[in-house]
Amino acid sequence: MEAKLILKNLDAWDKRIILKYNEFGGMLFTSLLKIVSFLGRETLWMLLMVFYLFIFYDSFLFSSISAIFLIGVLIIAPVKKLIGRDRPFEALKNIEVLEREPTSRSFPSWHSYNVASQGLLFASLLNTPMMVIIVVIIVIFVSFSRIQLGVHYPTDVICGAFIGIFGFLVARLVLEPLLHSLLIFFEQFNVGSIYKQVINPLLFENIFYLILVIGLLSIITYLAIYKLIVELYNKSK
Repeated sequence: MEAKLILKNLDAWDKRIILKYNEFGGMLFTSLLKIVSFLGRETLWMLLMVFYLFIFYDSFLFSSISAIFLIGVLIIAPVKKLIGRDRPFEALKNIEVLEREPTSRSFPSWHSYNVASQGLLFASLLNTPMMVIIVVIIVIFVSFSRIQLGVHYPTDVICGAFIGIFGFLVARLVLEPLLHSLLIFFEQFNVGSIYKQVINPLLFENIFYLILVIGLLSIITYLAIYKLIVELYNKSK
């Protein structure tokens, strides 16, 4: 009974906060939040994975970003499906959606997971108080953007950020060392030169390698804008 009361109060708080801050700040602030929100999109981190594997090879950064991303996929997607929480714009009448409507479930926030977990990675690498402050500010802004844009409740982004902290720790302690060791193992079988932490000259010397990289980047970009393309097509009919 007490648990039901807590959940009821949380739900009421969620609705009160999102109704208060949806569309907050006007058009200019909304445009800024849309840009900031991109830092939490999976597209950015998938592009960075391609970058650090094929363009500017860095086995540690590739392993770290990939490990954190993979743990997010393994946790966030199943939890979304299990909880099955409707998006705010699906449950509330007065919510204005200020970006393309997401089709996945609301809880937890994938954006908050990404920005918290990957932000912790770069904060730990640079290891300065200023970087920690910057990461905290970015996490707050990205998380708030999901509320202001009308696509997430506050508890979605709060829990997403905490899961991000957990995902970062598991990745750094368990999965990243395994992925990194695997990459180092396969490096010894490379018949050609391995170019580390420099722009890969194969991009300019091997047309097939260039096509591969362009193809991967194009696929990731297309998947990111596919739903927008479909929406625009349907509206034009």
